[in-house]
Amino acid sequence: MTIKVLISDKLSEAAVNIFIERGIDVDYQPDLGKDKEKLLSIINNYDGLAIRSATKVTSKILENAKNLKIVGRAGIGVDNVDINEATAKGVIVMNTPFGNSITTAEHAITMMLSLARQIPEADQSTRSGKWEKSKFMGTEITGKILGVIGCGNIGSIVIDRAQGLRMKVIGYDPYLSEERANELGVEKVSLKDIFKRSDFITLHTPLTDKTKNIIDKVAIDSMKDDVRIINCARGGLIDEKALLQALKTGKVAGAAIDVYSEEPAIDNPLFEVSNVICTPHLGASTSEAQENVAIQIAEQMSNYLLTGAITNAINFPSVTAEEAPSLKPYLSLSQSLGSFAGQITETAILSIKIEYAGDIANMNTKALTASAVTGVLRPLLEDINMVNSISIAKARGIKIEEVNTQSYGAYASYVSLTIKTERQERSISGTVFSDKTPRIIQIKGIDMEAKFGKNMIYVTNHDKLGFIGLLGTSLGLSGVNIANFQLGRDGIGGDAIALIEIDVPLSDEMLKNVSSLENVIQVKPLVFDL
Repeated sequence: MTIKVLISDKLSEAAVNIFIERGIDVDYQPDLGKDKEKLLSIINNYDGLAIRSATKVTSKILENAKNLKIVGRAGIGVDNVDINEATAKGVIVMNTPFGNSITTAEHAITMMLSLARQIPEADQSTRSGKWEKSKFMGTEITGKILGVIGCGNIGSIVIDRAQGLRMKVIGYDPYLSEERANELGVEKVSLKDIFKRSDFITLHTPLTDKTKNIIDKVAIDSMKDDVRIINCARGGLIDEKALLQALKTGKVAGAAIDVYSEEPAIDNPLFEVSNVICTPHLGASTSEAQENVAIQIAEQMSNYLLTGAITNAINFPSVTAEEAPSLKPYLSLSQSLGSFAGQITETAILSIKIEYAGDIANMNTKALTASAVTGVLRPLLEDINMVNSISIAKARGIKIEEVNTQSYGAYASYVSLTIKTERQERSISGTVFSDKTPRIIQIKGIDMEAKFGKNMIYVTNHDKLGFIGLLGTSLGLSGVNIANFQLGRDGIGGDAIALIEIDVPLSDEMLKNVSSLENVIQVKPLVFDL
């Protein structure tokens, strides 16, 4: 039976040739993404759909795509694909997360240099017949301090290029270890130090709840006068109103912006001021990058359709059909354990160790490890998945260790995850019960048994008389209903743990109330995608 792939956006001809060479029937309609009704009427004829950003793969499209097996996005962002619906329909969604890295990094460097020498303004002035040498007094970048927020794949390339320009580079990344910082030759600092010390600041971090408006009025007020800011990462990382005001007052000497809170950016307030360089999301727009991502997605899609191999999947791990039934509950367990550890970790991670004991040690533990690492890193990394999590962790200098043992304890199988940070080491263990539900069986060496809930509270405290009553009362007064309440301690009067499942997410006010209780050591709200 012939395998058919539709390309509905503009992709390099090289992608078409790869499909043809692999024996796949390819239909190249580069403007189809703009015609929703036509796409809707023909999508059922294809096994695969290759897209860029113009095609919107909505739930309606997926509902009509009865034969569709895979959507391949040539590029990083998949916000134009309904991932949940694709997963529900059994459609694999793949992207090419690293194909644009060099291009985006180079764009950031180019924007920085243009900003330092006011190139766009000088160009317009000269073309209009003026000769305003004294007006365009620039600044050298040699010897200046560049603050890099986000030291992953793209950020590390920016660091390398900036060092070649003889800049002093400092970096902030919650997952950047001292070892990796040394490899990059960058000084690892806090976010506050980035703001306080930098002459130039460039952003290379995903947009998450924690990074949204990471540069706001408070951050800008703490920066050097005449600082210059570059954003080629994600719109929403900068509070545009606060930046506009700072540009008008001169607190910020200039900004170079490639991404915006709303795109396409037709009427953005930043367009009002002359000391801003604006480009229309060009970070990935080079012929080389477009060629690379097109080739990569064609190869990945061909491999999946012909052999079942899964690479850079957003919504599915690398697991064979034979392994899936027995492995599925352990995939859920490992990711939940990782998510637990990731949400309570506040400092740079040095290593992640995953131990598989008992029957599970004979399974495909590579997929489980990828799942656990995904859970650990996902709280701060939007584009991470079970396929790219290991490489992203290693790029940040995080050591991944996997240990398999046949020894049996109280459980036929269990998974133990240990995270080592610059300040401490903590572990959490879990198993899968006969009903296929994941359970926590130990935290920090303290035995306890608890189910994962969508919203939970993790409390560590000194084991003192009456504390549990005060904790329950505090939550009750805050309007929090307790679904499950599990306790453990390392000994009488020692350290204790409370793991509480609640009906609603913990608000900042509720968190403040619990944190203020006597004998509390730490309180963390936890959210699990169950």
